[in-house]
Amino acid sequence: MNILVSACLLGVNCRYDGTGKLCPAVHTLLATQTLIPFCPEVFGGLPTPRAPAEISGGRVLTAADADVTAQYNCGARQALLLAQLYGCKLAILKERSPSCGHGTIHDGSFTGRLTEGNGVTAKLLMAHGIEVIGESEVETYFKRQ
Repeated sequence: MNILVSACLLGVNCRYDGTGKLCPAVHTLLATQTLIPFCPEVFGGLPTPRAPAEISGGRVLTAADADVTAQYNCGARQALLLAQLYGCKLAILKERSPSCGHGTIHDGSFTGRLTEGNGVTAKLLMAHGIEVIGESEVETYFKRQ
């Protein structure tokens, strides 16, 4: 199966703070699945490192109130294109991210509080029929398969 994966979960240093977030459960899938790594923020033209951002009022803003919605939307469209090119039916995305978060994201206050919601990329992928799970769901998901 071809699976779209947040590149940071494979240890790629593309997160807002310039680090990766290697997830052993995702890395283990390399032995049995074809993983297509991507970072929607980078695909959208944002640098690494970059100012942290959160969704607030339907826009993606940095703590300094810079609006980066256009870059997040561009990166989401590129992720969808990549998923469609490779026939991905599943995406494993970084939890709580304003791009990749699924089910729970930061609330836009930059205080660490969480709220129900989906990141820009997760929302677009799901709207096009691609199943999205977070890294904490990987082991459970593949046990069911």
